[in-house]
Amino acid sequence: MKRERTTCEKARNICIVRTLAKLGHFPTKQSEKEAWFLSPFRSETQASFKVSKTKNRWFDHGEGIGGNVIDLVCRITKSTVKEALKILNEDAPSFSFQQQPIFKAKNENKIKVIESKELTHFALRDYLESRNIKLGTALRLCKEVHYTFKGKKYFAIGLQNDSGGWELRNKYQKNSSAPKDTTHIKNGNKKLIVTEGMFDMITLLEEYQNMENEYDFMILNSTAFIEKALVVIKAYKVIGLYLDNDFTGKKTARILMQQSSNCMDKSVLYKGYKDLNAWKQAMGH
Repeated sequence: MKRERTTCEKARNICIVRTLAKLGHFPTKQSEKEAWFLSPFRSETQASFKVSKTKNRWFDHGEGIGGNVIDLVCRITKSTVKEALKILNEDAPSFSFQQQPIFKAKNENKIKVIESKELTHFALRDYLESRNIKLGTALRLCKEVHYTFKGKKYFAIGLQNDSGGWELRNKYQKNSSAPKDTTHIKNGNKKLIVTEGMFDMITLLEEYQNMENEYDFMILNSTAFIEKALVVIKAYKVIGLYLDNDFTGKKTARILMQQSSNCMDKSVLYKGYKDLNAWKQAMGH
């Protein structure tokens, strides 16, 4: 019991704002002391969910409830405290709560996309090669995206989501621009493949060259979008789930399969590896 209390105490120090970002939720406005979000519990157009940066606590004005980061993860992911602790501990070293710095400018920490174009940069091509992906395969889903962040310019492989935001990946950084959302690619089929990230889907396209002729694609971009996935899968007769082999991925697959008998867990293909691309890199083909 004492050990469990100690674990909970450490978890409560994990930053709520960063945890929400991991789960696909970003502030609509923020200041030195607080951040406001659209509620992660329901659809709304006016932000009613507040996070105190100084206290590392949240409060949902729409429902009149609040709490710490453990309470939040339990509620968003429909997990037990034990399950929430596993989710939080996956990122504990880098997500630890500290007094938040003063923001010097309103848009200083926002990613601003400058340009998206055909993927050609040699550094990005080398990055694809390091992940055992051919350029031609990546071109079927991705663009080369140039953007600014904290006053500096960057470029990355980009996958656009359904709301116009971008998932951004290069050798050194993993970012996303607001708004965060899923990427649902409709090819006019009654079969659907669901992955967590862009490289999982690209890996499948690398392995099976004519997938677009048989399947539609849904890239979650965050398992926090499981509610949207539950709505989308209703339209499909066959759903293949290629989610990560970690606690969150397994839980997401379990929820989807509980809601639809048409869902099939395909993670046995890459058993022993974190995800599809890790498997492909290890296999070297």
